Amino acid sequence: MTKLVVALSGGVDSSVAAALLVRQGYEVTGVTMRLWSEPGCEHENRCCTPETRQIAGRVAEKLNIPFKILGAEEVFREQVVQSFLDGYQYGETPNPCIFCNRYIKWGFMLAFARTIGASFIATGHYARIIRAENGLYELWKGVDPAKDQAYMLSLLDQELLAQTLFPLGNLYKAQTRQIAREMDLPAADQPESQDLCFLGESDYRVFLRKYVPQVVQPGLIENRAGKVLGEHQGLAFYTIGQRKGLPSSTQPLYVLEKRMEDNVLIAGFGEELGREEFLTASVNWIAGES
Repeated sequence: MTKLVVALSGGVDSSVAAALLVRQGYEVTGVTMRLWSEPGCEHENRCCTPETRQIAGRVAEKLNIPFKILGAEEVFREQVVQSFLDGYQYGETPNPCIFCNRYIKWGFMLAFARTIGASFIATGHYARIIRAENGLYELWKGVDPAKDQAYMLSLLDQELLAQTLFPLGNLYKAQTRQIAREMDLPAADQPESQDLCFLGESDYRVFLRKYVPQVVQPGLIENRAGKVLGEHQGLAFYTIGQRKGLPSSTQPLYVLEKRMEDNVLIAGFGEELGREEFLTASVNWIAGES
């Protein structure tokens, strides 16, 4: 019997993923992780509250599988939260979930899986892995266009994809909920969770003001010619292509650039949004080569 580890969050998706793998004959171990939150607010991390850990444990008990809780606070703070803060300091609009998937689920959790002799890890992501004729693993969208999460997995590579299963990739969300109800899983009616988990009940603006105050200082909004158009509330609150929150104009204005060195937001009209060149960094070729 093939042994694998499934990430159990206490939500309906991971619960059904575990249930389907048990049904398919795998030897499943459920794992949930304690992740970093601000000191004194540990109970607020939406991905690993005492309540969600309890639900995950009840799911494991229902499925009659082993259940482990791993302490990943330190690596989460270093790899996910710090990347989030660094991104804003560099003028980016970061997506910490991408780093969490790569370094926590496909890093920390996979390392644990190897210690117990598991051959695969599995999650409740709506994505698919297809083995091509040339032997390479391809990351495909899930069949449910409203729930596809392949983008969140863009930092995975061939080695990681070869050790991964996505049981929900061919399901629609409504089917997942129906399976959970039919199997009477404790997480069947758990609501969706889409906010940044480590912020708890706080707004990300409050979090940034505390840890990287320099990116939330008001400054000038200018056009390409240097004409002052107004004042912004902090470069961290804008992203390239954004229209909302800019001064009124005869034509709609869009964010063209965030000039971090002097805290200036450059805005312009739609025809100015185009680019002939892009600077990229940390590119991950899923196929292993460009």
